Amino acid sequence: MTGPAGIADGPGADDHPAIGIDIGGTNLRAAVVDAAGAVLDTVSVGTPHDPASLDTALVDVIGTLAARRPVSAVGLAVAGFISRDQQVVRFAPHLPWRDSAVPARLAPRVGLPVYLEHDANSAAWGEMWFGPAGSGENVAVVAIGTVIGAALLIGGTMYRGSNGVAPELGHLPVVPGGRPCACGKSGCLERYCSGTALAATADAMLAAAPERASSLPRGAGALTGAAVAEAAAAGDGVAREAMSDFAQWLGVGLSIVADVFDPDLIVVAGGVAASAPLFLDDARRVYAGMVTGAGHRRLARIRRSELGVAAAMIGAAESARRSAAADAPDRHGGAQEGGAARDGGAQ
Repeated sequence: MTGPAGIADGPGADDHPAIGIDIGGTNLRAAVVDAAGAVLDTVSVGTPHDPASLDTALVDVIGTLAARRPVSAVGLAVAGFISRDQQVVRFAPHLPWRDSAVPARLAPRVGLPVYLEHDANSAAWGEMWFGPAGSGENVAVVAIGTVIGAALLIGGTMYRGSNGVAPELGHLPVVPGGRPCACGKSGCLERYCSGTALAATADAMLAAAPERASSLPRGAGALTGAAVAEAAAAGDGVAREAMSDFAQWLGVGLSIVADVFDPDLIVVAGGVAASAPLFLDDARRVYAGMVTGAGHRRLARIRRSELGVAAAMIGAAESARRSAAADAPDRHGGAQEGGAARDGGAQ
């Protein structure tokens, strides 16, 4: 009952809502989503950090939502490396799964088909079906939350790379010997351009100049990216400076995206996107000045997500709904073909 999530849809597809779960390093955020992309119900719990507890938390969340209304399938959006056949979580820096066949293990426990997808890919599907990504030919989605995720849609087809892990924008080293990253490297982009990074930058600024007036709490671990963004919106000087630093690094990241992929549209998604008015224009200016051939090429449109923090949940749910319909026996008693057909011919 498990298989690759995809984009194919057609007559007779199951219109029952599906559950989408965004499995982040801090929280599991789950939603029941209907076929129009509307969120009907939500549950959020902290993310456990041992494999058995994480499985149990997912079973409990699915059971809670499925008890409230009929659902057809479950889609898991995971911040980690997913096998090309979308059956196994190979590695997740912020989760305890390693070479873990999560869908096969969970499906019997919840009594529903379970589908697996990278969280940024899930956000990209959501943005393509129900948001701005549908207006582009070649689209990069940069999902910025606790960490950075990225996805690339080429003509409506998800590019996954040879091993199913492309593109890992957040783990490109940009500062030699810089901040340590959970991936095992140092100086990765997401250590300077993420919700976690925003808090770390503000904390470092406060530590370097303790005499500066600021409404931000002081002390190791006292800050969150959301608190910095809220303070920046209220005019706090340190928070605004940290946000400016974040914008610079986002512009650097977007210029890398453009140099490597040359998309016509970049969608900035994830929780940090809610604060886009504080940083996106500055990031656009940095991007426009740093991209190779600046002044002699057409720049990508850079737009904020229309789905906000729900993008990955919505995309995971819709992918699962469509994949479950594709896996179900058709009216003649046969099964529809799966694999690449359901994934739009994934690269």
